[in-house]
Amino acid sequence: MGHLEYIVKYQLGYTIKNMLAVESCEPVSLKAYLSANIKARREILGISQEKLAELADVSVQTIKGIEGRRTWVGDQMLANLAGVLGVSAFQLLVPTGMADSPADNTAMVSGILDNLKRNIQDDINRRFEAMSMRNG
Repeated sequence: MGHLEYIVKYQLGYTIKNMLAVESCEPVSLKAYLSANIKARREILGISQEKLAELADVSVQTIKGIEGRRTWVGDQMLANLAGVLGVSAFQLLVPTGMADSPADNTAMVSGILDNLKRNIQDDINRRFEAMSMRNG
């Protein structure tokens, strides 16, 4: 598993799933964002799944799996797909349009960062309390 994939799936996955849906308060799926963004960008470029597969040097089944939320991508494939689609890897992993107009999403991003900060602080406090109990 690549470093980026590890960070996104395990370290940021919890945070994103539990904090990114600020308005809906529903868990979100990185696969859903990836799927929607790849499909939307592919359609903007006017290319088929077959053409995207060819350009990205992957199978059509892989593209269908990604767009169908059945297949996750590694860091290399994510970077490769982003390059072929003419966007950054980040833009494929956030809600459609968020990376295109970040000024419009300042409040949302600020809320995510505030929640992340609180969660990190809470986690650090819990770890210190656990250590204190073991050593005290």
